[in-house]
Amino acid sequence: MKSTIGIAVLVTVLQVARCQRIRSLTACLSDQSLRLDCAYEKKTANALSYDFRLNRDVGVGVVVASNQNVPNAMYKNRANVTVSNNLVCLHLAGFTTADEGTYVCRLKITNDYEDNQMKNISVFKDRLEKCAGISLLIQNTSWLLLLLLSLPLLQAVDFVSL
Repeated sequence: MKSTIGIAVLVTVLQVARCQRIRSLTACLSDQSLRLDCAYEKKTANALSYDFRLNRDVGVGVVVASNQNVPNAMYKNRANVTVSNNLVCLHLAGFTTADEGTYVCRLKITNDYEDNQMKNISVFKDRLEKCAGISLLIQNTSWLLLLLLSLPLLQAVDFVSL
């Protein structure tokens, strides 16, 4: 009985540890381009599939950019996606009010226990903030946390005096 419970707990821990979730989806305007940042927890080196869609009504929506599906002709030459550590970023050139609606970021990690991870955001041109240059630094704050946590150690060895 105890070994069965132990195995169940181990499987649950492994599933939780392996799942990759979308942390946030943010939108901003850079010149006349829309930028959507889909930040996720990267826990493996497995391949990443992404899909950005625009929903105006109830339904599946049109594909803006994807490495799994063919983008809609209206967005094919305007959309550019960059993938870096923990971030999938969509740049949509020539963003107008015709491109307003609910954008969906859908991610799938190969061999992940979770199905597609998905987040959405409503985007309206007159409500978008300008993109700040520091936002990429804010999204990956682990270096800042490490610095703050190591400050007492640095003070203890008299490397830093405050």
